[in-house]
Amino acid sequence: MSSYELFIGLRYTRAKRRNHFISFISLISLLGITLGMTALITVMSVMNGFQKEVRSRILGVASHIQISGFDGRLPDWHRIADEARKHPEVEAAAPYVSAQGMVSFNNVVSGVIVRGILPDMEDRVADLGRMMIDGKLDDLVPGQFGIVIGRELARALGVFTGDKIVLISPQGQVTPAGILPRLKQFTITGIFEAGHFEYDSGLVLIHLADAKKLYRMENDEVSGVRLKLRDLFLAPKVAQELVSMISADVHISDWTRQHANYFRAIQIEKRMLSLILALIIAVAAFNIVSTLVMAVTDKQSDIAILRTLGASPRSIMKVFIVQGTLIGIVGTALGVMGGVLLAYNIEAVIAAIERVFSVQFLSREVYYISEIPSDLHLADVVTVAAVSFVLTLLATLYPSYRASKVNPAEALRYE
Repeated sequence: MSSYELFIGLRYTRAKRRNHFISFISLISLLGITLGMTALITVMSVMNGFQKEVRSRILGVASHIQISGFDGRLPDWHRIADEARKHPEVEAAAPYVSAQGMVSFNNVVSGVIVRGILPDMEDRVADLGRMMIDGKLDDLVPGQFGIVIGRELARALGVFTGDKIVLISPQGQVTPAGILPRLKQFTITGIFEAGHFEYDSGLVLIHLADAKKLYRMENDEVSGVRLKLRDLFLAPKVAQELVSMISADVHISDWTRQHANYFRAIQIEKRMLSLILALIIAVAAFNIVSTLVMAVTDKQSDIAILRTLGASPRSIMKVFIVQGTLIGIVGTALGVMGGVLLAYNIEAVIAAIERVFSVQFLSREVYYISEIPSDLHLADVVTVAAVSFVLTLLATLYPSYRASKVNPAEALRYE
């Protein structure tokens, strides 16, 4: 592109047109691109933030990889844990006993998942220690039959630390009166809050030794082994590689399979919202078509003069491509700036809106998240900017082509 084509294109963009409506449409196109990009970058950042928040809360209780026996029992767990730790990505391993049960207090009964753990090893594969709002995991001592429950379960039962509840095992014992469930009284030694209703209302923790006694397991027998990885996103690959490293008939699953529905739903929402907001950018970008078509009509005499002075149709086309592209570049730049600033300050903006209008977007009692999380990814910003620029560039092609086909004699006939 020669300097005169760029000069004329920029001059047309800055010049005060006889038809102010064209300038108004150009401004609307620029604002549409800016607002669309700002909204799209912000929404993608918030969706990334929600995904990261949900993932951290789930993986704070669950494990990156879980190795279990096909019949619910895994013998010789020490050897299996040692074999798993030989993988360079495995950071820690901890045994667990998992079974169903029911807890009862003052005629209130609730179904739960019972997890037997070794507190010192469990803290290496999960963040339960940091989720304790009352008591400590280390208060689970073998033989003392202590129990740690979630906040929602404690609220439903109406219990506090120090209260005694009855844990009912579905594995019955044979008596002259028939098969009766096994009952054991446990003392609440702690309460945790994971921020995830499924765990806060349906998970209880007891010591591994107590769980083995309650569910009649052998000394070196557990339900499985939980693993923590250095990079949680490598879990599917590591799980596949562990199959050949472990010399036992086991079932290996990773967090992407165990909680696939949660993350698939968030990903689908993110894609659909991105598509909807991308249409706003598309509409704004193709407003440039009408802007340039009117500009070509308005500048027909100028085009004719340029043609008579020796400008080629390609040069005329480049002049109007410059004009339309400049709108796209300015709109894209402003949109990126607005989106990045809003994404980084979304919490302050939402807090200000809540104060002004006396509303609360995220109630902690309902969503467990009192603040809107934001996680800005450079790849998202680059993708949105590239798509916006390509759309605006495509929008300039047809009007520019029409400008290049203007007949100088026809254009100057009535001048």
